Amino acid sequence: MSKNLNLNKVINLEKWVGLQELLAISTKLAMITVDYKGNPVTKHSGCNRFCKSVRSNPELEKYCQKCDSRGGLEAVRLNSAYIYLCHFNIVEIAIPIIIDGKYIGAIMAGQVKISDPNALDILEQIVIIAKKSKAKNVLEDFKEYYEELPVLSYEEVKKTANMLFSLCNYVVEEALDKKLILEMYKKTIKKEFEIDPDTLVGYTMKNMEHVKKEISNALINAYIGEKIYSNGVEITVSNTLKPAIDYIYKNKSENITIQKMANVCHISESYFSRLFTKEIGENFSNFSSRLKVEWAKSILEEKNMSINEISDELGFSETGYFIKVFKKYEGLTPAVYRKYFKEN
Repeated sequence: MSKNLNLNKVINLEKWVGLQELLAISTKLAMITVDYKGNPVTKHSGCNRFCKSVRSNPELEKYCQKCDSRGGLEAVRLNSAYIYLCHFNIVEIAIPIIIDGKYIGAIMAGQVKISDPNALDILEQIVIIAKKSKAKNVLEDFKEYYEELPVLSYEEVKKTANMLFSLCNYVVEEALDKKLILEMYKKTIKKEFEIDPDTLVGYTMKNMEHVKKEISNALINAYIGEKIYSNGVEITVSNTLKPAIDYIYKNKSENITIQKMANVCHISESYFSRLFTKEIGENFSNFSSRLKVEWAKSILEEKNMSINEISDELGFSETGYFIKVFKKYEGLTPAVYRKYFKEN
């Protein structure tokens, strides 16, 4: 396993434990997160007295570990949440954490009884206790604790399992984005433009595209202010238009359409167009183009980035169009502007 794919390298486990505790309370399921070897990487959240008593006995715990191991492997095989019965007919769920086809860990949830007798025939009991096993006596010894186990319907368990699988995928995807952004940004700041291939292990194209956008915004923001100007005059906008302005400034590398802005503000395109012209003093197309030219000027003055790179970072479809727009507002090309600025 690559070090890039270790669970504790991908997820902030301190924050995850807090979320795990809340999930255990809200779903009535006990939860624990394990690495790809089955070793716990978090404490047990919401562990009930029956399972706690069983797991505290070394001889009995081996059955629980075998259940966890087999449940996790089956979830990996299916690439989805796997619902099964443990050796005590208690419902358990294994939610696999898989990155780039590699299994790096799982969320184990459960410790509930099921209210539907028919559902017991659907679910597989993946570990069977031998008749003379000491574990057979446990149900009688800890009968009071066993009766305390929460009871859920099979439908409730299925919905919760699907929710946890979706949540897990979302958390991992977000964590990968942030981790890759940090690694790539550090290399960019240090001017280490040749990225070690191992850095990209486990990341999807979606991760890469998100990272490129975030790094572009970070680099541009280093040279550009956040104040809004129209024809050299600082302006303020209404609460209706504010979401659009915020979006423009937070997504400087995107080629933003008026339709997108209207959707962000939850108003029609025609109303957005009228309101924008009224408050800003110019139409959206002119404002957007002029604003990108102002940003380009700041980059040309501060950073030795090529014209092609600046065009790409600011979301222009092609460099020729960027040069044309720049010349329209400034009366000269970006290259001439940079040369003139440096000479003066």
